[in-house]
This record gives sequence, structure tokens and C-alpha cells, in this order.
Amino acid sequence: MTTTLSQTFTYPSTSPQYLIKHTRLGPPSAQPVIFIHGTPWSSRLWAPYALALSQKYSVYLFDNPGYGESQLLTPEATAEFTNNGSLTKQAEVTAALFTHWGFGDPSASSSSEGNNDARGTPHIIAHDNAGLVALRIALQHNIVYKSLTLIDVVAVGPWGLPFFKLVAENESVFTAIPPQMFDGIVRSYIRDAAYKPLRREDEDMLAEPWVSGGGRPGQEGLVRVLKQASTRVSEDVEGEYHRLGKSGLRVRIIWGKEDKWVPYERAEKLRGLIGGKAEVVIVEEAGHLIQLDQPERLMAEIMAFLGKVDGGK
Repeated sequence: MTTTLSQTFTYPSTSPQYLIKHTRLGPPSAQPVIFIHGTPWSSRLWAPYALALSQKYSVYLFDNPGYGESQLLTPEATAEFTNNGSLTKQAEVTAALFTHWGFGDPSASSSSEGNNDARGTPHIIAHDNAGLVALRIALQHNIVYKSLTLIDVVAVGPWGLPFFKLVAENESVFTAIPPQMFDGIVRSYIRDAAYKPLRREDEDMLAEPWVSGGGRPGQEGLVRVLKQASTRVSEDVEGEYHRLGKSGLRVRIIWGKEDKWVPYERAEKLRGLIGGKAEVVIVEEAGHLIQLDQPERLMAEIMAFLGKVDGGK
């Protein structure tokens, strides 16, 4: 079984258009699970988890627009993406992808890939700014989840790393840095997200979309997503998070205690905003890249939570 993103989804039908590369693993009729990655990662970060869960679940993987294999198709889409710090456009495009898979607004007609009544509503697993995207999709696009797992997410202010602002204020400089020097900056940035030393193959996997050509976002792509991150906004939706708690949605918030990018204290703040049955798990000796710092513990937490929800507990 492979995690190659062999399928293509384009949205909308008119310009500016966004392209998403995606795939599905596991039994087609099984309970669906959707992984969403954040910045500056790709679906590759979730690949081992997707493979493991695909033994039981129907698992969906994709690269966000402008990341990994999902290229921005036009200058108009590029400009719209770069200026969308609130991630409302990314939420809109991702909601369209979910609808394409058959997990759209229950009040709307089903997609060509089946409907969510037959397979059940999906478990959502989101990391980094995918947390904000997942929350917007549920609240602003009326897509129903079976559960929501939020892992070291960007979902409540205050926002941003100083590095984001530095890039945004010096965009032309960072775009013009020679490739070998830029490679070093990218790798240093990635290493800062982990608590434990990264294996070289993991570092290469995370850096590769930003430091190579061949149809990948490359140097300009990373500068673009970091510039977008410097203007992150969530105030318009934070006051609505409680609607998910009141709906009875099962939410588990998992956080690396050593996360230098988004402090673990945000987990309790987020739980307070969601309310309801939201629960928090703090993982020792894990940073923002908890997937690589504590893979066994994270997998155990994910599987235990999904099993509990599936069992009606």
C-alpha cells in the first residue's frame, strides 16, 4: 500500500483555481478518517499514521493548496492564498474537497464519490494551522465530524513566530537568497519544531518540497506560506468554538509539552473555548513535531480516542 497522492481535485471551476493532490487508503466502506497537515509540512508527515490506521479505517490524505504536490495554478490564486491569513479560503477549498469525497453539508446533495450516510461522518485529525481550518470547516461550512483530534494546533491567539514577521517584511531578500543558503535556513527552521534531534531522512522529507524543483513549491513557495502565517487571524471564529462543544462533538486536544512554536498552555485555553466533552492530553518530551518526537505515544492516543468514540464511550 502506498501513500502516493495519485488523484487530483480542482476547485472552483472558474479562476482563481486551486489544485489538491489526494489519495485514499484502506477498505472503501470502512469508517473514514481524514488527516490535515499544517505549515510548513505536507501529507508526508502523516503518512506512517495513515498507513497504520488504514488496516481498519478508510483514510484520506491530501496536500493543502500551495504545499507538497498541490501547486497554486495561477498568479490570481497565488495572490489570494498569500493574503488569506485567516485561512478562510483554505477552509473553503478543503470543505469542497470533503464534499467531493462525500462528506459535505448534510443538507446538500451528495457527491459523486458516495454519501456520508453510507460510510459515516469522518474522524478529523488536524495539526498546526490545520486546526483552524478544521474548526472553520465545521462551523462555517456545516460539515459534520464524528470526532475532532487537534494536535499542537494554531487555533487561538496570540499569533505568530518572530521569524514569520521577519520573512514578511523582507520577502524579496528571502526569495533571492542562494539555494544552498536557503536550504540551511529551511532545515534550521524545521529542526526548531522538534524536541528531539531529527533523523536525517525525516529532515530531508520535510525540507524537500521547499528546496527542490520538479513541480514543488520551492523557495518562493515557503516564503509565501510564511508571509501568510505572519497575518494569521482567528478572532472572528474563536467565539463560535463553543457551538461544537454544545453539539456534543467529541474533541481531543493533544499537545507536546516542549512545543516552542505554540505553548502547551494554549491547549487549556482552547478546551475552555470549545467546552462540552473536549479533553486535553499533554505529552512529555515532545515539541511541535510530536509526530516525530513521540510517534508511539501519539499513535496510541489517536487510536484510543477513535476506538472510544467508535464504541460510543
